[in-house]
Order: sequence, then C-alpha cells, then structure tokens
Amino acid sequence: MKRMIFSIIVSVFIQLSFSQMQNNIEMIKEEIYQTEKAFEKMASDKGLAEAFYYFADEDAVILRENDSIIKGKENIKAYYLNKPNKNVSINWTPDYIDVSEDGTLGYSYGKYILKTTKQDGSVTESKGIFHTVWKKQADNSWKYVWD
Repeated sequence: MKRMIFSIIVSVFIQLSFSQMQNNIEMIKEEIYQTEKAFEKMASDKGLAEAFYYFADEDAVILRENDSIIKGKENIKAYYLNKPNKNVSINWTPDYIDVSEDGTLGYSYGKYILKTTKQDGSVTESKGIFHTVWKKQADNSWKYVWD
C-alpha cells in the first residue's frame, strides 16, 4: 500500500513539474515574440543600424547578401550605417518560435517584407524568410546571436 501511495505521489509530482515546465516554455516563447516585435518597431522608428545594434549579442553574426557574414555588434552597426540607401522599412512577424528546455536559447522564423524608397520616389519591395537565434542575457533580456 505504501508503494502504491508513493508511486501516485511521484506520478502527480512529475505531471505537475511537466505542466509547469510547459507553462514556462510558453512564457519564454511570448518573451521572444515580444522581443521580435520591439526589434521590428525600433527598426521602423530608429532605423536598421540602431535596431540591429541594440538587439545584438556582443558576438552576434548576421548573414546578408552574397552569403557575406558580418561578425560582432559593432561591425553589424557599421554594415547598416554604410548601406548606400538608408530609406528602407522592414516588417516581419515570427511564424514559429521554439526554445531550449533550459530556457536560455530560442529561435524564430517567419516572413519579412523590405521596402526601399529610391531617390526618384519609386519603391522596390522584396520578400523573404528570416531565421533568428536568440540568447537569454544575464539581465533576462533576449539578444540575437544569429540573424
């Protein structure tokens, strides 16, 4: 009888622990979603250079046109500051977010739309897929390590 009671208690404890872990993971996914939207808003309000700098981990890496890799927060900012056309706007929304079991890494992917306004006023639009890897920081904020 004691074994059966012990087994039931252990089983209930495991189920409660799993349920709590699932709730935590869903909360972390929401944190990453909110970080994505804050990133998008800053890109719109302050420009790509500021947004990509602010949300970058110190050792962040971005992959851009012609398979070029830009490493480091400062180099990422310089990359965007040196772009010839700064009249761009970008919108994106994650379609999927997942996180590690320990809640310290996450990734997201989804669609983006990039609009560039040329000097003559014409607008070009390009669409694509983004993939971002997020790392939880010591201050509990999220910064990207890969974009």
